[in-house]
Amino acid sequence: MMTSTGFSALDHQYMALALRQAARGLYSTSPNPRVGCIIVKNGQIVGQGAHLRAGESHAEVHALREAGAMAAGADAYVTLEPCSHFGRTPPCADALINAGVRRVVAAMQDPNPLVAGNGLKRLAEHGILVASGLLEAEAKALNAGFISRMTRKLPFVRAKIAASLDGKTGLLNGQSQWITGPEARQDVQRWRAQSCAILTGVATVLADDPLMTVRDEALLELKQVQPWRVIVDSHLRMPVDARILASGRVLIAHVDGKQEHIHALQQAGAELVQLPEHQGRVCLSSLLGLLGERQVNELMVEAGQALNGSLLQQGLVDELLLYYAPVILGDRARGMFAMDMLTDMQQKLQLKTLDTRQVGNDLFIRAKPIFTG
Repeated sequence: MMTSTGFSALDHQYMALALRQAARGLYSTSPNPRVGCIIVKNGQIVGQGAHLRAGESHAEVHALREAGAMAAGADAYVTLEPCSHFGRTPPCADALINAGVRRVVAAMQDPNPLVAGNGLKRLAEHGILVASGLLEAEAKALNAGFISRMTRKLPFVRAKIAASLDGKTGLLNGQSQWITGPEARQDVQRWRAQSCAILTGVATVLADDPLMTVRDEALLELKQVQPWRVIVDSHLRMPVDARILASGRVLIAHVDGKQEHIHALQQAGAELVQLPEHQGRVCLSSLLGLLGERQVNELMVEAGQALNGSLLQQGLVDELLLYYAPVILGDRARGMFAMDMLTDMQQKLQLKTLDTRQVGNDLFIRAKPIFTG
């Protein structure tokens, strides 16, 4: 199998176009991965396609339909190894074989154990030239959630925090709206829309009574369904008239609670799940495991300092989405993470910066926590 070192400039160009196709499914493919395909013959693109929604045709099928008879002897560039198993749709490897393509280049192998190299192997067994690893990092970034669920059985967790320049998320009296500007809040809508679920704590519900929905109509039209709202409410303090319950798709994770309150929340439309406790509260690793079982690829956290701190200290955050407003709230305001006090600078948590940009008048930083030990 050819490695990433054996690709031409044109190969890179066509795979970049395939990744652009895959990105069309950014908000809509869950729980499936985002996949794009480009079919090229004699230097001309004869077919292209993207997987847009679970249960619908995969990217390769769309591209082959467009290519028609021109697919015979063509090269196919696909951002994820073609599937080799029957799921909701037939195997894409078989479709490529039947179309008579000459060569298949995959950006990455499929992390799904049902595929995991079998698709490329099947193609090679039928005389098709195969290669993988072209623009692999970009392909993996596009499907970080799917890869996480397939390899760790956990969603990819992003924690979003809006803060002042001195790292405060709200006043001591609970006021927190709005620290950042409208452009930053609109940017958050994009992250919400690509997430399968949004996680918060009951303290945030009690303080702000949020909806935590995708409110951008264009994004919602692409997504077609609101993400699950998942609330950590260890001892069931959730009010039955909370606004978040009115829009449906709410899961409340708890340790205990009165049966009549459980019934009232269920009547209000919530699903409740009782989980093991950790230090008197919901075991967060158990909750993430449950969400992985429920095919949640990407989980966005929009919570207060207590839940943010617990997730970070337990090593359960994959990325931080930090929006800093050019304001100062002072040392008596609420912080970003409630964590155990450090006694040595060696205990500090290192972050790797992945992206920085200005959003309106605010600064956005996307960073990866570097957990050691």
